[in-house]
Amino acid sequence: MWVLSKFPFRALYIISDIAFVLIYHVIGYRKKVVRNNIKIAYPDISAEKLKTTERKFYHHFCDIFIEMIKTMSISETEMRKRYTFTNMEVAGKFMNHNRDLILCLGHYASYEWVLSLHSHYDNKGYGIYKRIKNKHFDKLIRDIRGKWKTTLVVNKEAKTKIAEVMKGTHDKAVLFGFIMDQSPSNNRNKHWAKFFNVKTPFFTGVETIAKEHNLPLLFLGTKKIKRGYYESTFTIITETPREHKDFELTDTFANLLQKQIDIAPEYYFWTHKRFKFVKGLDE
Repeated sequence: MWVLSKFPFRALYIISDIAFVLIYHVIGYRKKVVRNNIKIAYPDISAEKLKTTERKFYHHFCDIFIEMIKTMSISETEMRKRYTFTNMEVAGKFMNHNRDLILCLGHYASYEWVLSLHSHYDNKGYGIYKRIKNKHFDKLIRDIRGKWKTTLVVNKEAKTKIAEVMKGTHDKAVLFGFIMDQSPSNNRNKHWAKFFNVKTPFFTGVETIAKEHNLPLLFLGTKKIKRGYYESTFTIITETPREHKDFELTDTFANLLQKQIDIAPEYYFWTHKRFKFVKGLDE
């Protein structure tokens, strides 16, 4: 993979195009899951639009993994050219004034390259992630994602780790990054939030941690400019989490994520079972 990462982007995208044919047309990887997710999110979508969205998603799906491999050897200069932030001053308001914060986002566009944010700041960052069962692949992911001075923390250990960091002394702000659209598998720590035209469970752990430590909560929205180029924008959800009612912050995240997806649905990670559990809006 490291050798492959040394290939120029043009060559890597040819490989991605070949992978698309195999994954979409030959193997049909999770095609039923993807199609069902899109239909639930957009029940009035036409057959033609559904097919177009589906194909564009699989093209992007293949690109994401190719770009993840490229991360192994990409230079900081090249990364800054390809992944930009429109309003760094919003994050800087906290990062440059020694105020710890939480950054949340969804599985949208290039969530892998978001970690390059730490190349812009000389601050400690912790990325919360779900451990992969295959130990070798898990180590590879940790190495790739840890390139930009980010320490990965397994989601089950996040609350303990954050409490430990907050009790310690540090002279620079610390950033905790969460991908918040994972589907909860148990009845604890979840809230049924409106997401598209249904209610589906979201983890409430981020909201709980933000309130417990009084950490500002920011949302990072990303759009794909063109192949291999992305642009992200920070939105402050709250600077005073303790002043909000229960689940209000989680609802706000779900709303911001949906608005982002509506702009270009093909860049959302539809292979996950997004609507494994659903309720009607009146339930």
